[in-house]
Amino acid sequence: MDRFYSLGHSSIDFRFKQTARDFVVEEIPLYEFCGDGEHLVMFVRKKNMSTMEMVGVFARFLGIKDRDIGYAGLKDKHAMTKQYISIHKQHEEALEKFEHENIKILSKVYHNNKIRIGHLRGNRFYIKLKKVNPTSAIKIDEALKNISQYGMPNYFGYQRFGNDGDNHIDGEKIAKGEKKERNPKIKKLLISAYQSHLFNMWLSRRLEINTLVSSFEATELESLLNIPLEQIKKLKAQKHPFKVILGDIMEHYPHGRLFDFDGSDEDLERFNARSISVTGLLCGSKVKTSSDTAGTIEKTYNDTINAEGARRYAWVYPTEVEGRFNQVEAQYELNFTLPKGSYATVLIEELAKKKIN
Repeated sequence: MDRFYSLGHSSIDFRFKQTARDFVVEEIPLYEFCGDGEHLVMFVRKKNMSTMEMVGVFARFLGIKDRDIGYAGLKDKHAMTKQYISIHKQHEEALEKFEHENIKILSKVYHNNKIRIGHLRGNRFYIKLKKVNPTSAIKIDEALKNISQYGMPNYFGYQRFGNDGDNHIDGEKIAKGEKKERNPKIKKLLISAYQSHLFNMWLSRRLEINTLVSSFEATELESLLNIPLEQIKKLKAQKHPFKVILGDIMEHYPHGRLFDFDGSDEDLERFNARSISVTGLLCGSKVKTSSDTAGTIEKTYNDTINAEGARRYAWVYPTEVEGRFNQVEAQYELNFTLPKGSYATVLIEELAKKKIN
């Protein structure tokens, strides 16, 4: 889908391709491993294979089931990635003979529990952009400063929607009972793609509203956005580029409880200070929805489906953001860290201000 971007610069031309040489990911664990226990935690490096493919390789080698291997998150296939996985320590001796051209065990440590989905703080990325000219490099420098200062929209990346980018179409049919899918994992994946599609559409609309608020007078916006004039004046007065709207569901950042935004200046200051952030809806049951003006906007992107819903940060804050331009090679190297669930390719598309896949 076409979408709005948060940065104000014109589009930047460069070449980006996900390869093991130009796209490197390192997982940051949620906790320190204790060094004792029944589980063996391995820090592994893989290239040109998905996390599930790697899990399958270990499972077949050890003669165990895929579900016996713990992992915190799924990493990109077309990349060099480092992540933690866990197995029962009874298999440690067998691993001494493990060899694979695309997998290397970097270190091992014992721990008292199995690694489970979500047991990570985030991921560090190293990315190389090619065919970058000096003018584009300056624009990338400025864009990175902006992202480092203010953050970025937390879109779902194109990887979420399958090779053809249309998994959400089948996902909608399955979620509404119009199509059957017997495999529970595939069913969950496709429904999740539909929820993610609606979230991305909502977030794009919110970025469009940000642009309009910055570009037009309050009196023009009242009829354009169908938002009361007093609320529009308060939106225009907000310092942050992402405008928080009355009734938004906020969440303590980087994790914590949900609460309603009632328009208080105190909460806006907390948002500016990165201690809270705005959330968007992943539609479904058992989920808190926005109210007031924010609820009116969100309602367009809500749907009644046979799945549990959730809230997702709409705005996140990359850290350790660095960039280096190599004029001789016409390449730009990036380093940054993202919280779990955020996509490096979304940051790259924010720089380019266009699709990269």
